[in-house]
Amino acid sequence: MITTDDILDTISKRNIKFVRLQFVDILGIIKNVAIPASQMEKALDVGISFDGSSIEGFARIQESDMVLKPDPETFRILPWDANGGRVAGIVCDVHLHDGAQFPGCPRGVLKRAEKEAEKMGYVMNIGPELEFFLFEKEDGLPTTIPHDSGGYFDFPPVDLAEDIRRDIVIALEEMDFEIEASHHEVAHGQHEIDFKYSDALSTADKVVTFKYVTKTIATNKDLHATFMPKPVFGASGSGMHINISLFNKNNENIFYDINGDHEISDHARHFIGGLLTHIRAVTAITNPLVNSYKRLVSGYEAPVYITWSWANRSSLIRVPAARGMGTRIELRSPDPSCNPYLSFAAILMAGLDGIKNKIDPGAPIEENIYEMDSHRIMDAGIDTLPTSLSLALDHLESDAVVRRALGEHAYSAFMRIATGEWDAYRTQVHQWELDRYLQLF
Repeated sequence: MITTDDILDTISKRNIKFVRLQFVDILGIIKNVAIPASQMEKALDVGISFDGSSIEGFARIQESDMVLKPDPETFRILPWDANGGRVAGIVCDVHLHDGAQFPGCPRGVLKRAEKEAEKMGYVMNIGPELEFFLFEKEDGLPTTIPHDSGGYFDFPPVDLAEDIRRDIVIALEEMDFEIEASHHEVAHGQHEIDFKYSDALSTADKVVTFKYVTKTIATNKDLHATFMPKPVFGASGSGMHINISLFNKNNENIFYDINGDHEISDHARHFIGGLLTHIRAVTAITNPLVNSYKRLVSGYEAPVYITWSWANRSSLIRVPAARGMGTRIELRSPDPSCNPYLSFAAILMAGLDGIKNKIDPGAPIEENIYEMDSHRIMDAGIDTLPTSLSLALDHLESDAVVRRALGEHAYSAFMRIATGEWDAYRTQVHQWELDRYLQLF
């Protein structure tokens, strides 16, 4: 446990001048307020007030007074200096002015889901794999010109970003991340850095920090890092594959069963069943942008079909080969634009519903589904993920389990924002339409 005294002692010894109080809005966009280090004791004791009505999805103007309460366990020194001293960051929960936790706080949403799991005797561990692009800038503005021409697992000279990835890894390790791998991805300018799994809340905190650090280091190199799901037509999009396991109070992986089929337990099968049952609604949260559905198309390794398998990467969910403590399932549909707190909460509650109700996921599909014709897909009863944000929102609206995972405030705010996003896209005249129709008709 990190105490207030520990933090104040570190601030003094490390010449920290400012502390960034960090949180996210409903969309998962990081927000922060910087306070002088001299105010940190007050922040840890009673919190720092702010105007919640100015944050997307938080509060109406007549209910605007909110408080940021820092979580001491998330205190980290940022890996770059400010003029005259160092800067630290700390993740905050959002509370109402009367001290109660704000029901729409994304971090609070995930905490509530974790408590549901705890009541059942479980802890969900998460290991994400975040992909991102590095693009050139022109006149200080981002382009979609890739920084390099490398491909999957390439190295210099075609991979020009090896040093940048190394700088990101070093910065993250200084913030106590345990990095497992970094490499060039399939598309030009596309990269992936993986860090070790942890409990869902800690991992969600790290996802937000990872994106912040990556963007900052790219900017310092006069590049633009983007976690947009599909920035380039005809190229692979960026995903955030999520590796999931459940542990019990004895720190045993309950997805592993040496006597089970392929050595996975009924708990694992039922968790998969719950995810498959609720995945259309979950997709609205894990793939929250209009652009997310440009990635979820055939031909670019992103999943399209609602299936599971042992090793087949064309399936939505697969069970990697590791067993024992490493037994896990991999959900391949989410993308890195999502709010990790809401996404992990939705995934956890969907999986727990499968365990509670012993939902059978059906037989695994081991064929390459992309090579199956439409008749074979139909005969096998294989359904597809939503093909647009609008369809995903329809499924979210009718799914009581995922709605409950979010809570009424976060659900209503998310629906309002996402519906507005879809309407803005739907009513816009795009360049594709002008190129295709203007001279023809």
